[in-house]
Amino acid sequence: MNRRTFLCGLTLGTLSALAAEAQPAKVSRIGILTTGDPRSAVTASANWEAFVQGLRESGYVEGQNIAFEHRYTHGRPELFPELAADLARLKVDVIFARGPWAVPAAKDATKTIPIIGIDLESDPVAKGFVKSLARPGGNITGMFLDLAELSGKQLQILKEISPKLSRVAVLGDPAVNTSQLRELRGVARSLAVQIQALEMKSPEDVDRALDAANKGHAKALIVLSSPLTLLSRALIGDVAVKRRLPTMYLYRAHVEAGGLISYGPDLPDMFRRCGVYVGRILGGAKPGELPVERPVRFHLVINLKTAKTLGLTIPRSLLVRADQIIE
Repeated sequence: MNRRTFLCGLTLGTLSALAAEAQPAKVSRIGILTTGDPRSAVTASANWEAFVQGLRESGYVEGQNIAFEHRYTHGRPELFPELAADLARLKVDVIFARGPWAVPAAKDATKTIPIIGIDLESDPVAKGFVKSLARPGGNITGMFLDLAELSGKQLQILKEISPKLSRVAVLGDPAVNTSQLRELRGVARSLAVQIQALEMKSPEDVDRALDAANKGHAKALIVLSSPLTLLSRALIGDVAVKRRLPTMYLYRAHVEAGGLISYGPDLPDMFRRCGVYVGRILGGAKPGELPVERPVRFHLVINLKTAKTLGLTIPRSLLVRADQIIE
């Protein structure tokens, strides 16, 4: 090889390298399918910030190498199928589906686009989302909750507050809380507690349902998790206090809005881990090979101001275990 040929090859190689560096990085599109705008305070924006943090930990930053396609129903679950189909038509790189309506809608919309779901109300195997927790096998994985274990601990905490508790009302949406209620009934039998199921299909049902709890002689209330109960948390807390019902919730946000007590997973941590999973998918991982994860951090939050309003004394055994006390 003569000197001229060598220099020419070197120049071409250098130009090719510079051209490659000059090309803009691929921007991946992430479809966000939720009940409400995840960035708003009403839907707990801390969860969204944690999701974005998980993406950042995986090397993905909005405006640099990812973009979001937001689709939310403004509290109208019947819109999920249409919005999921819209994301599928856009051929986004991955769909992040939040909640018991969003995950099945995304599943029906596409068999090829990876779906990362976060659903605290559904059994992913029983619902047909995945083949197994360890090996999902399809295009869905994510974060799901162990309902039986959680229900047992929530009832035990209520019995610590009121040892003679024998009848508990349970408020939930029959469209999404069937498995939660089933697990709760099983645990209640073992603790000699009777369950009074109350339906909430819209915010207008809250006052009527809790009036029925009083008439049924329930001495405590458990609010099952759903997008509807979360969005209605302030209303539920107000009516529960008015009806003199000590109430257990899944989400910390309920207690911060005036509810008595919550025991449930650290939601921001779950959203962060979903962000990490989305990052892994964008990096080439297959959803069918990423195991379904369970929450690993649980928080006990107590509102002493609400306890005082209800005339309750919270046992010291609970106070020393609480992760947060609101006074």
